[in-house]
Amino acid sequence: MSAAPPPSPVEISRSGESDVRIRWSDGKASVFPARFLRLACRCAHCVDEMTGRRVLQESSVPQDVRPLAIAPVGRYAIEIQWSDGHRTGIYTWDLLYRLAGQLPGF
Repeated sequence: MSAAPPPSPVEISRSGESDVRIRWSDGKASVFPARFLRLACRCAHCVDEMTGRRVLQESSVPQDVRPLAIAPVGRYAIEIQWSDGHRTGIYTWDLLYRLAGQLPGF
């Protein structure tokens, strides 16, 4: 038997000026601080493709970074355009749900 897929978002919205709120199909909700999500980017600019080591310097991400646009990528992810000019990261439902588990009260 294969593992059940992770819950998927029912609603994705902004929470305030910078945070991203996701309501999940399992009834849970998570509010991601913008900088937390930006630092979690797994694109080739932020993570070494061969080693998986993060190359994004935390100090290079502004404290007040915020999402400018959030767009769906198929039925499995979102892409976020950030105020620091970054726009190549894809955040899969699985990644977002795992990141939500790191948030207090999830």
